Amino acid sequence: MSAELETSEGLDESEKKSSGASGKENHTRMADLSELLKEGTKEAHDRAENTQFVKDFLKGNIRKELFKLATTALYFTYSALEEEMDRNKDHPAFAPLYFPMELHRKAALTKDMEYFYGGDWEEQVQCSEATRKYVEQIHYVGQNEPELLVAHAYTRYMGDLSGGQVLKKVAQRALKLPSTGEGTQFYLFENVDNAQQFKQLYRARMNALDLDMRTKERIVEEANRAFEYNMQIFNELDQAGSLLAKDTLEDGLPMHDGKGDVRKCPYYAAKQDKGILEGSSCPFRTALAVLSRPTLQFILATSVALAAGLLAWYYM
Repeated sequence: MSAELETSEGLDESEKKSSGASGKENHTRMADLSELLKEGTKEAHDRAENTQFVKDFLKGNIRKELFKLATTALYFTYSALEEEMDRNKDHPAFAPLYFPMELHRKAALTKDMEYFYGGDWEEQVQCSEATRKYVEQIHYVGQNEPELLVAHAYTRYMGDLSGGQVLKKVAQRALKLPSTGEGTQFYLFENVDNAQQFKQLYRARMNALDLDMRTKERIVEEANRAFEYNMQIFNELDQAGSLLAKDTLEDGLPMHDGKGDVRKCPYYAAKQDKGILEGSSCPFRTALAVLSRPTLQFILATSVALAAGLLAWYYM
């Protein structure tokens, strides 16, 4: 009898039971909803990770005006999510995951909105098109398929407790926001003493939900759908670039405002020796003019907001 055969067939009864238990444990683990979500959204993670926008955000390349509007997008998103969570707090497919004191972000976002916009902030803001579509999906799920609400809650809150803390530091440093938390209350979870332990509790509660495999698969599908809504924001960013080029041609914006030395414009600095200054338009000034338009600001801001959500997954 070969050594290989002895290894596989010469097991005593206790070893066989141990081997069988190990296989059963692995099968159970792979059936856990948290594991299914992790594996089932890998491709979406990879696509998000390779976007230039996310990389730039990590480097601190973010304007304060855009961060303000990003906070606006988050406010609308979490208002919808928490409204549906409150609606379904007693639903058996969601009730174990209802942690309003520990997780809800609307009150914190309201403080951030007041910090950035003042007391009349509600009169100044609006929901962008891409954010509106995601908000509508959240409301649809909460009112028609509440078991899928797990996908949206898990994606957002677990990310906020992980990578969100990195984004907080980036924003404070890049925008010179107060270290005492003004403007970044969204990232402060006052009722969570240990983020890592709380995430473990949340995953355990999620894995204990009484759901059949088909429902778990649908939750994974919904999580990927949420990522798709996020990726649509990057498509809006591409559209913003197209609008920028179009407005440059149609508006005929001046290449210099007559103040200071025209040669100090970085565009001209690169072109001075080529004799093509006359009749050219300065893309830097044009870009600033276009970016001052509210529509494009909302597109870019929502991109920042949902990029934050995507980025948060990488630190979970």
